[in-house]
Amino acid sequence: MFITELFFVFLIGISLGSFANVLIYRLPRGESIVLPSSHCPTCQTPIKPYHNIPVLSWFFLRGKCANCEAKISKRYPIVEILGGIISIAVYFKIGLSIETFLVSLIFILLMALSFIDFDHRAVPDNLNLTVLTLAMINEVDVHSFFMNIENALIFAGGFALLRFYVSYFVKREAMGEGDIIVAGTLGAMLGVYVGVFAVFVSALISIIAFMFYKDRELPFVPFLSLAIFLVWVFEQESIYFLNLILLG
Repeated sequence: MFITELFFVFLIGISLGSFANVLIYRLPRGESIVLPSSHCPTCQTPIKPYHNIPVLSWFFLRGKCANCEAKISKRYPIVEILGGIISIAVYFKIGLSIETFLVSLIFILLMALSFIDFDHRAVPDNLNLTVLTLAMINEVDVHSFFMNIENALIFAGGFALLRFYVSYFVKREAMGEGDIIVAGTLGAMLGVYVGVFAVFVSALISIIAFMFYKDRELPFVPFLSLAIFLVWVFEQESIYFLNLILLG
């Protein structure tokens, strides 16, 4: 039973990862995510359903288009596999439920935002706001729903104020609007106490990344997104660590 559930969750994850690939490619170009159907970006030939199986098709086709043999980026199977890993991590924490699907979707969409930000140094508001909305409604009772909204407003407002102050002192734009929306998602998913720790984790990850990419301007959304995921998965460990620091 466990293996069956695990396999099912992984299939859901790689399917969501395949959808994330569509978002990553089409949204920055202003294209519809529905029409036209999946096609080769080089020869524009529609991709047959049996050539569009997540992960497997890329390996069967040896990373090439079945029609024109143009190379297909390794990113496609990587994103799909990451989607599967994310879903399995969510499953191990909360088991199999509708919430598993919703939380997996939130994190996989955050992953899509991260790749878009890496490529274009900007994220589409429609996708960013969709993730924030899903994070706020990720509760079944009314009290938790309003708490999510409150926490989202606290972090989004805090990041907005930080943006104004830092931009004023450094005399240039210090943070994008997309970062502020993702901060709202962070608040809705983690709450205030653990959310503050996630901000610290994102800053730590960004510092490490800047050490390796000194000559490249790096976006902040990927670091925030990764921190949200890691702290959510290891929430109990994060709370223990915070209590150890603050309470001794």
